Amino acid sequence: MTTKASTPKGMRDFSPSVMFRRNYIFSVVKSAFEKYGFSPIQTPAMENSETLTGKYGDEGDRLIFKVLNSGDFLSKTNCDANSTSKDLTKKISDKALRYDLTVPFARYVVQNRNDITFPFKRYQMQNVWRADRPQKGRFREFLQCDADIIGTKSLISEIELVQLSDEVFTSLNIPNIEICINNRKVLNGMVEIMGCPELFNNIVIILDKLDRIGIDKVKEEMSSEGVSEEGISVLEKFLNSSDISELSDFLKQSETGKKGVEELQYVSENISKLGLKTAQLKFDITLARGIDYYTGCIFEVKQNDVKIGSVAGGGRYDNLTSVFGLDDVSGVGISFGIDRIYMVMEELNCFPENIDQNTRIMFANFGKKESVFCLGLLKQLRENGISSELYPTSVKMKKQMNYADKKGVEFVVMIGEDEMNSEKITVKDMKLGNQEQISISEFITKLQ
Repeated sequence: MTTKASTPKGMRDFSPSVMFRRNYIFSVVKSAFEKYGFSPIQTPAMENSETLTGKYGDEGDRLIFKVLNSGDFLSKTNCDANSTSKDLTKKISDKALRYDLTVPFARYVVQNRNDITFPFKRYQMQNVWRADRPQKGRFREFLQCDADIIGTKSLISEIELVQLSDEVFTSLNIPNIEICINNRKVLNGMVEIMGCPELFNNIVIILDKLDRIGIDKVKEEMSSEGVSEEGISVLEKFLNSSDISELSDFLKQSETGKKGVEELQYVSENISKLGLKTAQLKFDITLARGIDYYTGCIFEVKQNDVKIGSVAGGGRYDNLTSVFGLDDVSGVGISFGIDRIYMVMEELNCFPENIDQNTRIMFANFGKKESVFCLGLLKQLRENGISSELYPTSVKMKKQMNYADKKGVEFVVMIGEDEMNSEKITVKDMKLGNQEQISISEFITKLQ
């Protein structure tokens, strides 16, 4: 019986054409990370369940992919009619696929604290998994590119991450980028004044959905969570504020809120003085970032021409390492969503021309003797950094030329008896269609 060739929902294969474009994005992002002094690390795809659970809120916890214990795991469980799926999960699974890169990074910092020099600037480019409903721009397996600075509370770090975001999207030639900024302390102060601090996490999760569900649905959900009419009225006042300076009056009764305003003003004022290359920094009171561990400034990057959601996001977290036994280690980070960046670049035609080309030169194959002769010339080209290949068999020339054309090869080199004797090669320009005879050394000089 044959097996149907298929991938699980939300998982994808990537063709060479797609990978050339993805690798281009990776190289630009990696270059920016290293320019800003970040060092690379990697963590395992699988973490202990206790490492991940309880860090992303109830909604995030539901999206963690659990990994079944190996062996006959069911024989070791005691189930009865009153057992819930949650009870059973704890008994049959104690590992999970990582949901993001930040929590594993916090675990890494605690585990390796004696070998790390603080403040520690790290970048990480690895896959993460979420048991989400697949849709445009949302997958169950996707790659994140994170940069974090841990071991300092300085707001210089937030300024650097704004500049880093600007650097990445400018280098990718993506126009109309908006870096939205808010502060969780401001949201804390807002919820205090709304009179329901105990509902903070619920309110933030609902507020985070504002763009998707609209203000009326947000008010409806907040009301069902127990927020009073007076509280919703306070919320509306905050949502109507478009400038950081407007928040001071609203938050004068909240020390936490005032601290958040000060932090926002510091970052915003310094970015205004320094300037950004192409992006715009914008205060957005509706920005909430529904993940539990954020405590200070939060960011979200959007491209305003393509309706796909955020292409990057992050923020300050003060207490994340404390859950692993290391207190008073503050960090701030940002994560770039490669899949959404790819979709934006494809829609706006931002990729460089000839990005699919990985072979500049192809040697046509005229037979055993000629192909062996070509190998020496290939070696010279490759030693000079010129990508080249030899067609492996001496099939009809039409087939070889079709292969070269489909691969986007610039030049086809033809070596027959005459060329072998004259030490000249015949070169066909695949774009112009003309041919010339030239020495290999002259050809290398021409290509460099």
